[in-house]
Amino acid sequence: MAATEERETWKRKIDFAVSIGGGFVGLGNVWRFPYLCFKNGGGAFLIPYILFVALGALPVFFLEIALGQYARLGGGMAWKIAPVLKGIGISSVLINYYFNLYYGVILAWALRYFFASMSRELPWSTCGNSWNSESCFVYGKSHNITHQIEVNTTELKISSVVEFWENGVLGISPGIGDIGTIQWKLLLCLIGTWIAIYFCIWKGIEWTSKIVYVTASFPLLMLLVLLVRGLTLDGAVDGIVFYLRPDLARLGDIQVWLDAAAQVFFSYALCKGMMTTMGSYNQYRYNSYRDCIFLALFNSGVSFVSGFAIFSILGFMAKEQGQNITEVAESGPGLAFIAYPKALNLMPLPQFWGCLFFLMIFILGIDSQFVAQETLMAAFVDLNPKFFKKAWRKETFLALLCLTQFVVGISMVTNVVFVASLATYKPFTYKLTHRTYTYPPWSVGVAWLIAMSGMIWIPGYAAYSFISAKGTVKEKLKKITTSELIEPSVEKCSSIGNGCSPIKYESEELAQLYQQVKSET
Repeated sequence: MAATEERETWKRKIDFAVSIGGGFVGLGNVWRFPYLCFKNGGGAFLIPYILFVALGALPVFFLEIALGQYARLGGGMAWKIAPVLKGIGISSVLINYYFNLYYGVILAWALRYFFASMSRELPWSTCGNSWNSESCFVYGKSHNITHQIEVNTTELKISSVVEFWENGVLGISPGIGDIGTIQWKLLLCLIGTWIAIYFCIWKGIEWTSKIVYVTASFPLLMLLVLLVRGLTLDGAVDGIVFYLRPDLARLGDIQVWLDAAAQVFFSYALCKGMMTTMGSYNQYRYNSYRDCIFLALFNSGVSFVSGFAIFSILGFMAKEQGQNITEVAESGPGLAFIAYPKALNLMPLPQFWGCLFFLMIFILGIDSQFVAQETLMAAFVDLNPKFFKKAWRKETFLALLCLTQFVVGISMVTNVVFVASLATYKPFTYKLTHRTYTYPPWSVGVAWLIAMSGMIWIPGYAAYSFISAKGTVKEKLKKITTSELIEPSVEKCSSIGNGCSPIKYESEELAQLYQQVKSET
């Protein structure tokens, strides 16, 4: 980075906190944490969760913010602080690119359901549609429908809600080798999603900090409305008790601790360069430590409160249908696009509550999406800041970047279902209502190549930096572990409140003068 280049900064101190809050409070807080809590011992799950927040997430969270604030560089370039680790920056760029691909598709799903909720009759509340089969039944029209099916017939019945999701929205094909056709309604929603993402960040961080006040606060307001509504439903107390009932015996299961660790690092958006990039827009002397403590409490608090909103409604749904809550509780997309639409079938004014819920999901997700996109864009800007200073270059490059991600995303709105994560080493499967599809070996190989492409840079670049460095082994090690970042100048740090730009000390006397000015101010 050139010594004379000035970096954008937050115009107000609160802009940083609001942007971070909107960026890392996302879908995982609403549709994953509550399910993991009830699945892993209810209130007992909070013990490993809080431990991992205090001992794992919070220190790493502050480290990433402080790294960006000190380096004045985004997640892609900040690792100049230790050249041997520059591969982490490359990996974070690729991971964010992949993240944006599938996250944009999830937002398109939410937008599809939002518009569907405006229909006079909810499309998942009937069986007379083109996507329905002869095995369809309307969820909520009769009580104890699950038990009736088991007793009266051996024929598999499929809920109208599930058929709308699998056939009406996704249009799932027989296998990954059969791409099928593009789901045009989803494609239009995907176009709308990427247009929204582009215009949220196209004018830089000053523009984004204004947008985020709406996108960060609106989902919280909607969550509060849904919480109040859920608590007034019959059976809400049963759902909340089920959500929080402690089962201390579950703490002996290592999977509980693994789930807690995974949830904490996922919901805090760690190790993806996002927090480093957001921190890089702070003033050099900004007290980010204070904000990190507050934001950690805020993030975990939203996760906890979301459980009350979700399980109060699941408790109502279970009581209405005479089922156990374990039969209706879902995680991830299953909660948003199957369990909640089922609950809407049982509620008055389903169109209103449907629009409210799916708009909340969309805006909650788009916050995380455009923070990730800003992280990706910052990596390219930091490579050549002067190039992007010229008019419309940044906007044009951002448009091309969004366009490439949209084009790749089109493959995910066909009839093929993609699995987007590699959590454990086991055969890849996708569970449908009437069968479980196992992905063929070639597709698993492709998935591993994609996963490794985001990780191989870390050891690969470390090896490259050592081999290409000149000198003895000791000299090589010193070179690749010595920071390439340069200290702030006295001139630009002496005025209180001004951001610091990286400029090397010209002499030992100047370095001593900097320390004196620093102690005086």
